[in-house]
Amino acid sequence: MTFYDRFGRPVTNLRISLTQKCNYRCFFCHREGQHFIAQLELTPEEIERIVRVASRAGIRKVKLTGGEPTVRKDLIEIVRRIKPYLVDLSMTTNGSRLKELAKPLAEAGLDRVNVSLHSLKPDVYRRITGVDMLDTVLKGIREATKHLSPVKLNMTVMRGLNDDEIWDMVDFAARNGVILQLIELEAPRELTETGFFRRYFYPLKPVEKKLEQMAVETRERRMHRRKKYFIPTDYGTAEVEVVRAMHNTVFCANCTRLRVTSDGKFKTCLLRSNDLIDFATALRNGASDGELLEILRKAVLMREPYWR
Repeated sequence: MTFYDRFGRPVTNLRISLTQKCNYRCFFCHREGQHFIAQLELTPEEIERIVRVASRAGIRKVKLTGGEPTVRKDLIEIVRRIKPYLVDLSMTTNGSRLKELAKPLAEAGLDRVNVSLHSLKPDVYRRITGVDMLDTVLKGIREATKHLSPVKLNMTVMRGLNDDEIWDMVDFAARNGVILQLIELEAPRELTETGFFRRYFYPLKPVEKKLEQMAVETRERRMHRRKKYFIPTDYGTAEVEVVRAMHNTVFCANCTRLRVTSDGKFKTCLLRSNDLIDFATALRNGASDGELLEILRKAVLMREPYWR
């Protein structure tokens, strides 16, 4: 059984925010679209319950996010609890604690990891993140490659900040055997005309065209119909993906994701603000699996492409 929305899109994966807390201060953070203060985070038992229920609806892939998921002291327990219901369990992280956590996370059942790495220059990294931890993160990435596969780097490309580092990052990916994801700055329609967005938005379409020309091989992912480019470098072949969500109807038409907020609500889209469906209240009041499945079904039916 798989749930489909009104536009014929199957929902096959959950993106679960474990916390709003973070040890970084990235000035452009979208907070997974959760712009309110969570009063009570989901417990490991509650996360396991909703993942188990969702697996009955064909959802067998989960990505753990935040905030920063590694600030939760019970992260290992959460991973261990939910892995039995999944075929793919991944996590996004700023990488600040990967050096010590990569191995135990892998042993608990984590399959792969996305590490936010927006710059290889210490001063630029500090300006973007608000912390001086680049060296720590680089060590964490190297440790992660020993235990998790694949390791992906998320680089949000911003005009005047790090757009001059794209090709250095491609070389870094080849040198370290990781996948590079180049990501456009995202914002809802009402913010695309703000000074902030116009100052930092860097369109990646020209970069993608260059990657197409350079690639020795190109593949297409099912997720959002994104393409993978295999780019020759002096350090071997780099695998590069481009995430262009802004004004991208193909991206939205092929979205198979449903989000879960840290306080127990389904959220249909990163860029929407009126799309929350509470399941935590029902769960805590003794709802049956069938009742939770029905709440999940309603959330799926609320989904609609943001760009279309």
